[in-house]
Amino acid sequence: MLVLASSSPRRADLLRGAGVAFTVDGVDADESWIPGESATTYVARVARAKAALALPLHPGAVILAADTTVWHEGEPPIGKAGDRAEAAAMIADLTRRGSHLTTTAFVVVDARGEPTWLEDQVTTRVHMRALDDDEMQAYLDSDDWRGKAGAYGIQGRAAGVVTRIEGSYTAVVGLPLAEVLVVLRRLGVS
Repeated sequence: MLVLASSSPRRADLLRGAGVAFTVDGVDADESWIPGESATTYVARVARAKAALALPLHPGAVILAADTTVWHEGEPPIGKAGDRAEAAAMIADLTRRGSHLTTTAFVVVDARGEPTWLEDQVTTRVHMRALDDDEMQAYLDSDDWRGKAGAYGIQGRAAGVVTRIEGSYTAVVGLPLAEVLVVLRRLGVS
């Protein structure tokens, strides 16, 4: 049995679309950034924390946990916007700079015996165009920014702002599907 330790509907949709059977048990891990921590270290730590929280709840299962962050080189990760003003500032900054990085880390724990932890992460460069004031207000009105790192989801309204990506589309959505499927198939999970 595969347990997705995430309440993200996007991650569940990706797995379903790939024909993977699983159950969902979202966990509430501390996603606070530790000052000085790189974005890639941060996202891997949070994914591990989610897996660790789910593990004792599902003995004998395979646990899949993931976390996604948006970031610029040499800067702290960009979290989720707490309100409309914060979302506006995040989107304005991302579109003004032209490109940013998105990393999704995932952890698979095979607990069908002595737990075995497998981890990986995928980073994608996302390029965005600038928004005029009307586009920005329409985007913010859509509420599509809520609950998403960097205040956007590439599969939603922000798709019209993304001009190109260099890397994995599904990793930007929230789960690097090709890489996850390789690990799951190696474990005999389908």
